Amino acid sequence: MPKVVDHWQRRGEMVQALWRIAAYEGLEAVSLNRVADEAGVSKGRVQHYFGSRDALLDYTAAYLTDRVTARIKPRLAAAPDAPAAVRGALLEVLPLTEDSIVDTRVGIAFLIRALGEDALRERYSARNEQFLELLTYYLTVARDEGAFDAGREPRAVAVELFALVNGLKEPLLLGDLTPDDATAIVDDALARLAP
Repeated sequence: MPKVVDHWQRRGEMVQALWRIAAYEGLEAVSLNRVADEAGVSKGRVQHYFGSRDALLDYTAAYLTDRVTARIKPRLAAAPDAPAAVRGALLEVLPLTEDSIVDTRVGIAFLIRALGEDALRERYSARNEQFLELLTYYLTVARDEGAFDAGREPRAVAVELFALVNGLKEPLLLGDLTPDDATAIVDDALARLAP
């Protein structure tokens, strides 16, 4: 009987190998040979699934969005109200846990690459827009329920909060802020939105 190969699992193993390299050494350290070594497979196996370094990087960039989305969804589902959903989404994109630290490091590596590549920059912009739309939705619900200042435009507040969490990432990664510090800053920003 022929061996059944789980192609998604194999791809996932290679992406995880790239993830480990990119998180701690940057994208410049990523090559098909290096990913193959890290994944414990041949370079030919990596090429079979991805064809080129660029194809592997493109696939991994999309995977980053999927990982962050997979962390945010349960937070939103568990939120008792719209303000809690906003808080949960904001905290989930910060490097506060081991997984989110690695994701943030990889995200920063891809951001640097995106600055020089139109297609990747568009993907980043689209991902950012999705997050802003999510925040805007929950901020609108919170405003309509009287939990946030009715005089504030939800989209503008979403942009401010998005800028806030992006500004917190670097000091968190460098150890200049603790997770508790960053959480307090987010909570303070949200408290200032109360009517």
